[in-house]
Amino acid sequence: MDAIIDAPETGKPTGELTLRLERRLAAPPELVFDAWVQPAHLRRWSAPHGFEIPECDGDARPGGSWHATMLSPDGRRLRLRGTYREVVRPKWLVFTHAWLGDDGTPGPETVVTVVFEAVEGGTLMRFTQTGFDAAPDRDGHGDGWSQCFERLAALLANPD
Repeated sequence: MDAIIDAPETGKPTGELTLRLERRLAAPPELVFDAWVQPAHLRRWSAPHGFEIPECDGDARPGGSWHATMLSPDGRRLRLRGTYREVVRPKWLVFTHAWLGDDGTPGPETVVTVVFEAVEGGTLMRFTQTGFDAAPDRDGHGDGWSQCFERLAALLANPD
């Protein structure tokens, strides 16, 4: 299954909204993990269709930071950043994710967890993003990440 969007049970605060996505990838966990933390790889897949990543960098260790700039098809620069909380190669990553306003002020922060499980023929990647303020934010991220993961699958199938 490529996408699962979880809504919280009634009575939970809206900050508990969670996005869950799963994707089978035809590459070993080590390679999929590296695609998440190496800027040269991230530039090639970590944006929705039609977008580019002209700038990204990171220090993939607990407490290390990362940042990226996404360029939209109409030329708008979207900046984001976060901090790595857990980095266990090739098993999982946990990091924060926040969009930056035009003045550089971070917006609401979410937490992303990506688990890489070796399966026959490659990797089962389980993605979870928590801390959304509202369902439309969660759902928009679900669409964006799903497109990113299509690009990731294509990159892993043709790494050259």
